[in-house]
Amino acid sequence: MNQKDINLELYKVFFHVANTLSFSKAAKLLYISQSAVSQNINVLEQRLDTKLFIRSTKKVSLTVDGKSLLRYIEPALNLIENGQNQISDINKLNSGKLHIGASDTICRYYLIDYLKKFHQVYPNITIQVTNRTSIECVYLLEQGHVDLIITNLPNDYITNNMVIQPVKQFHDVFVGNDEFSHLFGDTISIETLIKHPILMLERNTTTSEYIHKKLNSLGFDLKPDVELGSIDLLIDMAKIGIGISFVPDYCLLEASNLTIIPIDNILPARQLGIITNKNTPISNSSKIFIKMLL
Repeated sequence: MNQKDINLELYKVFFHVANTLSFSKAAKLLYISQSAVSQNINVLEQRLDTKLFIRSTKKVSLTVDGKSLLRYIEPALNLIENGQNQISDINKLNSGKLHIGASDTICRYYLIDYLKKFHQVYPNITIQVTNRTSIECVYLLEQGHVDLIITNLPNDYITNNMVIQPVKQFHDVFVGNDEFSHLFGDTISIETLIKHPILMLERNTTTSEYIHKKLNSLGFDLKPDVELGSIDLLIDMAKIGIGISFVPDYCLLEASNLTIIPIDNILPARQLGIITNKNTPISNSSKIFIKMLL
């Protein structure tokens, strides 16, 4: 049978089995019997003339062709869902969903006030926020899991299929408590700074990648004493004198007992940016929220 005749429902069944790696779990999600799931997969495999799953008594796994198909089916089904959501709130914003991807830091120190305002104005719009690193958020957007993301810029993982709209400029700074007061006042060299214990985010973040690349370009190999997964922890540890933390300046509103340590090589300003996918229609709720940020 021609592949063009394959029903979309077969791909939906495939998607759920591929995501859960379980025929029984997929059946529950689809509200059909397990035998119906199995029959649908058999039909799809026959029409595609390939095996999509390796079945055994203990587990189900994807074949090479199954993994390849999933890479296309997942964003396609997400695109359809986004289209349905857009239709539901077209012309009026009394229903629908706003789904944002952003890091914990960006959510807490930048987005939270805007989310509050949006909810007050449009209380019937469901707001969903998925917290991931800025790098991981790009993947979420690429796969159609979110409507938009807010990320630190530059972000080398942003693709040509994405639109970038800068919304906020900020500086990254080194901060410490009074135990490092001898470094306050006049600017110090990076060479002097890195002789002290440095606390930073883990390597799989745009902030960490940025500072390592910048210092490497200046001839310095920065080896942090502590690497953490949270800006809040970096601030807390700097407050108790564990070391000097590297953080975005917009996160220091609550860090009253920390002082910025001036360095002679001023780090260029960075930006927060709204990123959308050119291949995904933007819902009315997303357009309103983006306008609010801009």
